[in-house]
Amino acid sequence: MADDGVLDPQGPPLASRQVMSQWWRDIAFLHWRVPVETVAPMMPRGVRPDVYDGSSWVGLIPFRMVDGALGRGRPVPRLGTFLETNVRLYSVDDAGRHGVVFLSLEADRLAVVAAANVTFGVPYRWARLAAEPADLGADPEGRTITYRARRRSRAAPGGRLEVEVGAPIAEPSPLDRFLTARFGLHTSVLGRTLWVPNTHGPWPLRRARATVVEDTLVAAAGLPGVTASAPKSVLFSTGVRTVFGLPQRL
Repeated sequence: MADDGVLDPQGPPLASRQVMSQWWRDIAFLHWRVPVETVAPMMPRGVRPDVYDGSSWVGLIPFRMVDGALGRGRPVPRLGTFLETNVRLYSVDDAGRHGVVFLSLEADRLAVVAAANVTFGVPYRWARLAAEPADLGADPEGRTITYRARRRSRAAPGGRLEVEVGAPIAEPSPLDRFLTARFGLHTSVLGRTLWVPNTHGPWPLRRARATVVEDTLVAAAGLPGVTASAPKSVLFSTGVRTVFGLPQRL
């Protein structure tokens, strides 16, 4: 924690060996308030909703995964770069670790979906995804990026997001940091709750505006009606490189 009582934007060093690394690029953070009592049953055992300003929060997060690598090795060809959109909640455990809980993750690489579901117990789904333009570059201010997602299933939840990128944020607010300074995930594998740590430098955050929000992923994850209203927070980042450590049992 930082001195002001909010989450530190700089990730802590990993306490275990590095098991993989990846870049998260051209990432949009769209967030809505949700009642704590609604999301509490969605948490793994031993984990509770993290709260800011009296609410829990749900995020709809589209981005490009780039140059994923195992251990300290080189990026995995083709499978290490793909599009992803996730729906996530915010969690904290009794050790004071502030993380995320994924309700769903859409990815357009079937092998990645299968491996992640088995290894980390995270709910990846095979989907058709697109981001236009494919790369906003280092100075995206004033540009608009369009994300599309459609799950490859009969119900086929998905949607379209258009996000207009604004100016850099010199000093992120406590809420900005609460929603983005997350250095691990809580998940459940075979009934056991795990903490999977990761670390990275501070996000280079920008203000942003969602000009189109057509979404059924959040509803499909168990939170109907949430994205019918405008998001309470919209942020954008050109990205960070992150590294992951070994999972730890709670």
